Amino acid sequence: MHKIEKWQKKVIWFVSIVLGVAIFVVAGILFINSPLFDDYVVVAVMVTIFLPTLVNIIDAHWKNDVNAHLPDLFRAIVQAQQTGMTLPQAIEESSKRDYGQLTRELRKLVAQMSWGTSFEEALETFAAHVDTELVKRVVPIIIEAGRSGGHVEKVFEPMGKFIQTTLVLEKERKARTRPYVAIIYVAFFVFLFTVVLLFRSFFTPVTQNSSQLGNSSLLGNALFTPETARSLFFRMSALQAFFGGLVAGKMGEGTISSGLKHCLILLACGLLVFTAMI
Repeated sequence: MHKIEKWQKKVIWFVSIVLGVAIFVVAGILFINSPLFDDYVVVAVMVTIFLPTLVNIIDAHWKNDVNAHLPDLFRAIVQAQQTGMTLPQAIEESSKRDYGQLTRELRKLVAQMSWGTSFEEALETFAAHVDTELVKRVVPIIIEAGRSGGHVEKVFEPMGKFIQTTLVLEKERKARTRPYVAIIYVAFFVFLFTVVLLFRSFFTPVTQNSSQLGNSSLLGNALFTPETARSLFFRMSALQAFFGGLVAGKMGEGTISSGLKHCLILLACGLLVFTAMI
């Protein structure tokens, strides 16, 4: 697994938006007056967010792996410094170990220093490329520790403990917010179940009775026909799925972009239910 660069994310978003707009335009031309138009709009939204969702999942796994190995890196740096090495030498020695996805970035940092880049510039480049919140917080502290000289291992040891505590607290936060994310899913599926039950027990029987009695005015001339009802409930479910998914991502993982996967799952479930059962 490799880090997905910012320019790659922009390209993926651009391609996805172009595909989504193309589907929307074609649906508008072919199905503007058809009940299928709403379905194609939802499909266009799903196509638009599918690739960015996949990218966000890969990127989140990469960053989580990097953050999880930071405490191991700091322990290795402390051990190397206790043998009398300078901070750059300790980082170079520590880079020989395996830290998962962090290993590749750490060796790039060491390579930059070997090419003549200053220690501080190499660290700043490292922080900008890794681009995780924890790395952005600790790199300025490392730079200041390197400037101060002396026993900098006294800085790294509590820093490693701080990162370990931060990761544990983040896991606890996700565990505590998981029930609230589940509530959004339950509320959405309850809504779908209610709509299916309403159509099965009311709209469909009334329409059948109306056709058998030959009385088209029973629902045929009514303002709220089954077709109108389906379109209305389908749009309501799509809005609930999209915005509910964004809220679930914000509560569960702290970012709106993390909610795209929830949006995709809920939109797909809603489309499947309305297509197969209503």
